Amino acid sequence: MSDIKIRAKLKDGETEVKCLMSHPMETGLRKDSKTNEIVPAHFIQQVVCKSKDQVVMTANWSGGVSRNPYLSFKFSGGEVGDPIEVSWTDNMGETQTGVDKIT
Repeated sequence: MSDIKIRAKLKDGETEVKCLMSHPMETGLRKDSKTNEIVPAHFIQQVVCKSKDQVVMTANWSGGVSRNPYLSFKFSGGEVGDPIEVSWTDNMGETQTGVDKIT
C-alpha cells in the first residue's frame, strides 16, 4: 500500500475534502489471466475522516469500488489550519492513515 493524498479547503464556511487512496480493490470475482485462479477479495471496508479528533465522515464500502479510489465530501465547522485525518481499514485488516491541514 502506498499513501493517502488529501486536500482540504475552507470556502464559505464549508470544508471540502478531496482524497485519493492507493489500494488494489479486488472484488474476489476476477480470474488471474496467467494462472486462471480467482484473485482473492481485497478491498477497503471503511473510511473515516476526522477533524480535530472528531469524526466528520464515515463511509462503509464493498468490493464494488474501483482501484485507487477517489473520495470527495464537505463538512461544516472546520477552520484554516485544523488537522484533517483520513483512515481506511480493508477486509484483510490492513490500515492506512493520511493527515493534512485545512487551507
